Amino acid sequence: MLRRMLLMLGAVIVVVLILAALKFNSIYSQIQQFKAPKPPVNVEVVTSSTEPWQSRLPAVGTLTASQGIDLSVEIASTISDVQFRSGEKVRQGQPIVLLDSEIEQASLAAAEADLHLAKVEFQRARSLIEGKAISRSEFDRLNAQSQKADATVAQLKASLAKKRILAPFSGTIGIRQVDVGDYVAAGTPIATLQDLSTLFVDFYLAEQHVPLLAIDQPVRVQVAAFPGEQFDGRIVALNPKVEVTTRNVQVRAELANPGERLLPGMFANLQVLLPSEQSRIVVPETAITYTLYGNSVLVVKEAQPPEPEEGTAATESDEPYLVVERRFVKTGERRDGRVVILEGLEAGKQVVIAGQLKLDSGAHVAIAEKRTLELKPKAR
Repeated sequence: MLRRMLLMLGAVIVVVLILAALKFNSIYSQIQQFKAPKPPVNVEVVTSSTEPWQSRLPAVGTLTASQGIDLSVEIASTISDVQFRSGEKVRQGQPIVLLDSEIEQASLAAAEADLHLAKVEFQRARSLIEGKAISRSEFDRLNAQSQKADATVAQLKASLAKKRILAPFSGTIGIRQVDVGDYVAAGTPIATLQDLSTLFVDFYLAEQHVPLLAIDQPVRVQVAAFPGEQFDGRIVALNPKVEVTTRNVQVRAELANPGERLLPGMFANLQVLLPSEQSRIVVPETAITYTLYGNSVLVVKEAQPPEPEEGTAATESDEPYLVVERRFVKTGERRDGRVVILEGLEAGKQVVIAGQLKLDSGAHVAIAEKRTLELKPKAR
């Protein structure tokens, strides 16, 4: 009896499973009959174009003043007067600092008195030598004594002049490092003096770029203090030797500094403008996919839509069926969000610039009307 009941229960379970499988197959067939094809992936594109492209040599450098020094004293003494204010403009020859010079002035007065006496005696000897009233040796001694007294006066005047520190050129003086009454040793810095009207920028380029460089070649300089601004300059000097350790050559460019906004010591990004300007195929930098196997772009092109699968509803559309094709390219210079394509792409092709991360060749795409990536205006 129990066995019969188990057999009947098993038969009922089998019948239920068969009915469930038939129902699932019927529902699945209906879903496949009305299943739509996968929608296209929206991408943003730009048309590759041919533009005039001026090649440039990038470099980094440091700004220096056309004239700049750290003022210091040459002899040890005590500061008697400071005749400038920190940060002010000074003219050439303007006194900066005066040192105590009482001893030198007293010595100079004594030397000038000795010089006067020596000259009087020498003039008297000159009149006496004509009448042979004195010997020739006495005359030569008085002459030498007069010259020695003259040299002593000149020496004391030179020493006294070093007690007055004068501005060697016009410029802006920095923060003073001494005060009245300080005893300073030789070489003690007083303040920095910089001529900010014209600046130099020193930078290095590889030795293979030397044939591309020339005097008066234009350069463009940018500094972090003024983002987005460019300062024009020109090359004024090329070092006549290549650094042995780095194989680089030092280059100096000169640029005007209106308003004296640029300061010596600033870090500078610069570009040397090469004279040749050629037509190049240019695309936005976001179009390039960089991999270990090479750089590539995705080009949008029309293709025949695939045949619908069995049991799949066919769809008709007036829009062309678009797919992407991966092309490996050789890239050149990059600047202002653009990159030069040297090989692998022609002008007039629609290149994907956004939405290409999960795409590969043959993927169905649609061009999005709204642009989320806007290219910055081309810098001139």
